[in-house]
Amino acid sequence: MLFRTMVGRVLVGSRISIMLAVVCSLLAAITLLIYGARETFATIGHAITANEVSSKEAKFLILSFIEIIDLFLLATVLYITGVGLYELFIDNRIKVPSWLAINNIEDLKDKLASVVVVILGVVFLGQAVKWETGTEILPFGISVALVITALTYFLSEKQKTEKKVKPNNHKIDNHKLDHHQIESTNIEAN
Repeated sequence: MLFRTMVGRVLVGSRISIMLAVVCSLLAAITLLIYGARETFATIGHAITANEVSSKEAKFLILSFIEIIDLFLLATVLYITGVGLYELFIDNRIKVPSWLAINNIEDLKDKLASVVVVILGVVFLGQAVKWETGTEILPFGISVALVITALTYFLSEKQKTEKKVKPNNHKIDNHKLDHHQIESTNIEAN
């Protein structure tokens, strides 16, 4: 009995070790945000000081900003991961927007999969902007499309399953209604 209690306490206390993942995820997110901001200002500076306006320069700017967006999206993934792990293992009472509320590991996986789909789209767009000639982009595009399709299918199937499992909101909670209300509701339903 004492051994089981000690092991239980150790296991419960070990969840604090997840703080290492939380802190590292948040530090990585902040680093990417700072780096992305630095790259944004450098790209704007390059655009202002460019000697010529050409399609090559425009392509460079487009590609630079796409890569910056990719940095910010990856920072978002790291932030969501850090916050999600904190909510799951440390304290689920922190105030976050409803779209960021994570109640279980499935919520975290869904949010990450959604952001990965967007990142893959941005990465492909960056490759399409770099693309000059030939068909070397085709295998890359097909690979990205297959991964996005698989993740989208995974997310849509999960939503279908959740809808089937969730109770119907139109059902009546008999414990909260008095006998007269139940009878009138049953008559209306028939």
